[in-house]
Amino acid sequence: MLEAGRFNTLSVLRDTSVGFYLGDSEGGEVLLPKKYIPENTTVGDSIDVFLYHDSEDRLIATTLMPTIQLNQFEILTCKDVSKNGAFMDWGLEKDLLVPHKEQRVEMEVGKSYLVYLFEDEKTGRLAGSSKIYQFLSNDYLTVKEKDEVELIILDKTDLGYNAIVNEVHQGLLYENQVFKLLEYGERIKGYVFGIREDKKIDLRLQRVGLEGARDSAEIILEKLSENKGFLPLHDKSSAEEVYETLNMSKKQFKRAVGNLYKQGKIEIKENGIQKK
Repeated sequence: MLEAGRFNTLSVLRDTSVGFYLGDSEGGEVLLPKKYIPENTTVGDSIDVFLYHDSEDRLIATTLMPTIQLNQFEILTCKDVSKNGAFMDWGLEKDLLVPHKEQRVEMEVGKSYLVYLFEDEKTGRLAGSSKIYQFLSNDYLTVKEKDEVELIILDKTDLGYNAIVNEVHQGLLYENQVFKLLEYGERIKGYVFGIREDKKIDLRLQRVGLEGARDSAEIILEKLSENKGFLPLHDKSSAEEVYETLNMSKKQFKRAVGNLYKQGKIEIKENGIQKK
């Protein structure tokens, strides 16, 4: 089945004056215009192409690489606005339309927004939306506690940062667990700290539990080796200094330093820690 908004591996069926016609195993056909045909491609070859609708709403193939695919989130820049909505640059000749009703805030030319690519159920056309939360669901969770996950940062609240989890779920990073400024739309690695009875997901930027302590200790040893065996971090160092140097909380740092000291791998100096 030909899938708009995704890459499809199709066979070259025939050569015409306007380009190659490509087909799938179910008898579907789509045109790949001449300007997109890779050199030395011939009838019978298989080729990976992205499918979308042209300006006349015909399904068409391209070998160009879009910056977003169906059911994905991505930061896109607005190129133009009209009575129909905002037109976003997604790497193809025809810009992606974000209708006015799908805009979280009114979009402006030259500004960038986090956009979700979806297929309109009524028209079958591809469209974008910046109303992100409608595409997230925690009804059927695909993650569990301690999982490493990919996060996309959303709104800043009094509690912390809302985030997209693995492009499917919504979670919360508590402010007291965040030690640097996070930007809207920023992608960052995180961990599932807990899942509540109502299926809300609590997140952290550092691995939790004993495994996290081991990881922190390994990070500290690596940093020590990179800095001639010494780091100017100690009990009086600020949480910001610790995070900037080691990408971990001060609590994790102190716990890992304690473990390394007990193991005889470091010495604790007044002005920092020294590798033995």
